[in-house]
Amino acid sequence: MKLDESLRVEGDTNLSSFRETWQNKNLSKESLRILEEDAKYFLHQSLSTPCLNVLKGSKGIYIEDLDGKLYLDFHGNNVHQVGYGNCDVIKAIKEEMDSLPFSPRRYTNEKAVALAKKLTELAPKKLNKILLTPGATSAIGMAMKLAKLATGKHNFISFWDSFHGASMDALSVGGEEFFRKGLGPMIPGCEHIIPYNSYRPLFGNSEDFDLRICEILEYTIEKQGEVAAVIMETFRNTDIMVPPKRFLKRIREICDKHNVLLILDETPIALGRTGKFFAFENFDIEPDMVVIGKGLGGGIFPIAALIARDDLDIGQKTALGHYTHEKSSVGSAAALATIEYIEKNRIMDNVNDLSKKIEIKLDSMKKKYSIIGDYRIIGLQFGIELVKDRTTKEKALMEAEKIMYKCLDRGLSFKISSGSVLTLAPALTIKEKDLDIAMNILESAIREVQEEKDGE
Repeated sequence: MKLDESLRVEGDTNLSSFRETWQNKNLSKESLRILEEDAKYFLHQSLSTPCLNVLKGSKGIYIEDLDGKLYLDFHGNNVHQVGYGNCDVIKAIKEEMDSLPFSPRRYTNEKAVALAKKLTELAPKKLNKILLTPGATSAIGMAMKLAKLATGKHNFISFWDSFHGASMDALSVGGEEFFRKGLGPMIPGCEHIIPYNSYRPLFGNSEDFDLRICEILEYTIEKQGEVAAVIMETFRNTDIMVPPKRFLKRIREICDKHNVLLILDETPIALGRTGKFFAFENFDIEPDMVVIGKGLGGGIFPIAALIARDDLDIGQKTALGHYTHEKSSVGSAAALATIEYIEKNRIMDNVNDLSKKIEIKLDSMKKKYSIIGDYRIIGLQFGIELVKDRTTKEKALMEAEKIMYKCLDRGLSFKISSGSVLTLAPALTIKEKDLDIAMNILESAIREVQEEKDGE
């Protein structure tokens, strides 16, 4: 079945025949019935409805489907830093629900203040002002508003292939074709430049291609004019594109030179996933604003935060957020418990230890299987880029889906990005023995597809 490659950017699609085959092989009549009901009542949208499976449980590093099958979840929408159903987070939520289930706007509460204080303690010294919101997409919108107010300028520069959320403002600065397709004009003033890509550099394989992108950035700032901010992911989360330190350092220098703010989107990659609380700590830079979210609520409560420099606190006469659940007492309690759990259990040490083991395993796999064109890893986030041929780097689209479904057969769930990148992100609480099980499942599936390919 031939599909438009753009439909495969974020993983298996609703249109793929692989999905139907897998469902009919693995799911019970009851699961299929519920999936049919789901498709009947929910608006259809790619990557969501129709759905892949029906869940009845999630705990620790696992999700459990209606039929009782457990899957090691190496996707989790990046909310499972402290694992699913974390007892400390649940306890904190329950206690706060018993005392202050909702905090109306115009009022504050102890948990919200404590969370804001904690985030400023974790962030660099200059980043000591907070806004909370139910979701990171909203936080991106708040950052854009604040950047306009603070600079008096109205344009933004971001990167193609980036993702910053699904609302129209976030899509406008986002750069994934898949999410913008068919929606017509975006919000004006949002310009894009070519992205960093270590495996498929648009300038060929020159050693300084990352710095040439920076030259394009500076040129665009100068020609575009009135640029309030550069908005970017610290590294691209979907297909795990991790730039060298010099790339981000140079962008920081360019922003400073032209009085442009630097806004980093760390929605899925903060909270220890890279081995440090904030991903930007790995690159020795500091942004003017940073957005975090997803796992901040412990994988239970939706909450995100915009963290900004103190001197950007100039929006007193403008509603930057003004969201109903802006200072959620329950969400703040969940976030505080999540952060405390990460610190108390030395989760980042676990991330750094296991990351080294994964890298050794990935290097071994690449040497054995020619279908692996490249792998990239930072902390407990890694991607394996599959190709039909290492010389041409033609994407192995069908092979990627085959591997994913073979892994699902054996109890490992993850997603596909950019059509051919196996993207894996386990709970940060995972133990080495469980990681070994997952990596063995992954290798067995890759080996089988490699053998099928070699036998053609």
